[in-house]
Amino acid sequence: MVSSIDGLVSGLSTSSMISQLMQVEAAPQDKLKAKAQTAQSAQNAYQSVNTKLKAIKTAADAMQSLATWRSLKTESTSTSVTAAATGGMSGMSGSLTFDVDQVARAQVSVVKNIDTTANTYPRSFTITNGSWSDSDADGTNDLFTAAGAATTITIPADQEPTAANIAAAVNAAGLDVRATVVNTDGANGVLQFSGTKTGAGNGFQVDLSAGGLTAEDTPSQSALLRVNPGTAAEYAVSSDTNTFSGLMPGLAITATKKEAGVTVTATSDAGAVTAKMQAMVDAMNAALTEVKTQTAYNVGTKKGSPLTGDSTVREMSQAILGTVSRGLTYDRTLPDQTTETVDFGSLSQFGVGLDRDGKVTFDAAKFTAEYNKDPQKIQQVSSAYAGQVEALADKQSTVITNAVTGRKNEIDSLNDQISSWDVRLVSKREALQKQYSGLEVALGKLQNQSSWLSGQLAGLM
Repeated sequence: MVSSIDGLVSGLSTSSMISQLMQVEAAPQDKLKAKAQTAQSAQNAYQSVNTKLKAIKTAADAMQSLATWRSLKTESTSTSVTAAATGGMSGMSGSLTFDVDQVARAQVSVVKNIDTTANTYPRSFTITNGSWSDSDADGTNDLFTAAGAATTITIPADQEPTAANIAAAVNAAGLDVRATVVNTDGANGVLQFSGTKTGAGNGFQVDLSAGGLTAEDTPSQSALLRVNPGTAAEYAVSSDTNTFSGLMPGLAITATKKEAGVTVTATSDAGAVTAKMQAMVDAMNAALTEVKTQTAYNVGTKKGSPLTGDSTVREMSQAILGTVSRGLTYDRTLPDQTTETVDFGSLSQFGVGLDRDGKVTFDAAKFTAEYNKDPQKIQQVSSAYAGQVEALADKQSTVITNAVTGRKNEIDSLNDQISSWDVRLVSKREALQKQYSGLEVALGKLQNQSSWLSGQLAGLM
């Protein structure tokens, strides 16, 4: 890099002159930077529009999903029994009446009247996993059946065999059983073992007989419902938890206390379906607004937006509005696998229309009323319309994606040219600095020669 010191001999501001010359030299690069910035703004605008198109596609896809049309609204005659739609494609309308004979619980076993300060308890004992059943059909689980070999639990040798250390050893064993010591009066207390899972199949037995201790069991039990009670169609169903997921398709029923004569009803959720149609219309309007924003021209300031003059994007709005204005015609597959063309006509028949501002409108109340009147028909025509909207959004998104790719390639090319200019400008600045530095040296030599000649002439006179 050649350095220079402003006009020591010439008196000229060479650094200022070089800067001005460099501005002239950099003018082509500045134009390239401006073009790159414009292209970047356009690319960002295209991406914004594309985001809205993808939102339309997502909303239209949801409108066609069977899960949408099988959304359920539930009711229960009991405050202690709830029913929740699980979603998916299995939901079906219907009702079910049942008695809640018992609710699920985890096992609790207690060793009573222990001295919580004593250190004479057994150092080793066993816990056996298994299940409980009602041996005499009296409604109480009283028969334990082991599910495998017993697990031996041993208090470490460096610890005393106290009730607290028994509990600690159980909790460290990794079983589905937790233990705790509860002081009831002074040093008197209980050693309690609690299962971590509900259901008759999640029981256990604690054997502390080596220390003369006996645990009193409150067995685990499963929840039990009697469906269609008092009829020839009565049957019982159990669950390890208080939730039953297989009684009605698409529903999870949860019971929290014993109760008779509970009825759960599931009906098609028109509100959920209507909300999906509203979401699709909102997505379409969001895309229309985005296109308008990105193509707008301000007459007052005479300034355009990044995509002003882009006919492809402007025509996109007309294509979206056209899905409403031209009505609905679609192909339907008949039971014999032949196809017929259905000319449904105006979408206003189920609440979709256009306003004067170029937006899509939606009458939710009318859509809901038409759906309740004929769910199958509205499902068919709404899905058909959503399919056309999705196809349009997908097609337009492909066009915009290609435009984004094109702009990206343009920006990359411009940035490469800008980088090349950086190298050229550095070389030009060095050349100018060398040139002006040389000029100063030459002027300095001439000045020295002039001074010498002046001295020689003065000596002759």
